[in-house]
Amino acid sequence: MRVITAVIAIATGALILFGYFFEPFAIVQTLLLNWAIILASVAALVGIFNLLSVHTDKIRRGEKGSTYSALLVIAMLATVFFGIILRPQHTVMQMLLNGIIIPVEAALMGLLTVSLLYAAIRLLRRRADMMGIIFLLTAVILFLGSATLPFGDIPVIGTLIRPWVSQILALGGARGILIGVALGTLTTGLRVLFGIDRPYGGQ
Repeated sequence: MRVITAVIAIATGALILFGYFFEPFAIVQTLLLNWAIILASVAALVGIFNLLSVHTDKIRRGEKGSTYSALLVIAMLATVFFGIILRPQHTVMQMLLNGIIIPVEAALMGLLTVSLLYAAIRLLRRRADMMGIIFLLTAVILFLGSATLPFGDIPVIGTLIRPWVSQILALGGARGILIGVALGTLTTGLRVLFGIDRPYGGQ
C-alpha cells in the first residue's frame, strides 16, 4: 500500500511539475490542481464542522468558557446563513465586514503591539544585552510612529524613522524570510517528489 501511495504521489507531482515546462502537460496539470482545490475545500468544511461539533459539545456539557463557545457558534451560523442568502457582495455583508471583522482585526493588532512591548521589557529584565535594547527601541519607535495622535504624526519618528524602519529594514527581513520559506518548500517538494520523504505513507 505504501508503494502504491508513493507512486501516485510522485506521478502527480511530476505531472504538475511538467505542466510548467511542457505545453501538453498543461491540461493534466490544471485538472490535478482543480482536484487539489476541491479536496482543500472539503478539508476546510470538515474543519469547520469539527469546530462546530467541539464547541456545541462544550456548550452541552456546560464547561468553563461555554458562553464564548455559544457566541462563536451563533456568529458562525449567522455568517453562513446570511452569506448564502445575501451573498458576500451584498451591502449588509459588507457593512458587517467593515463594522465587525475589521475593527476586531485592528484590536488584535493593538494587543499584539502591547504584547510586543511587554515581551521586550521582560527580555531586558532577564538579559540586558545590545540586541534586546535594539529590539525594545525598534518596538517603541514603531509604536510611537504608528500611533494615531490628535496633532498628527510625531515630526521625526513618524515621518522619517518609522517609514525607513518599516519599509526598508522590515521589508528586507520579510523578503529574506520569504526566500527561506520558498527554498524550504522547494526542498521539501523535491524530497517528496523523489520519494525520500513519504508523509502520505505514514512515515
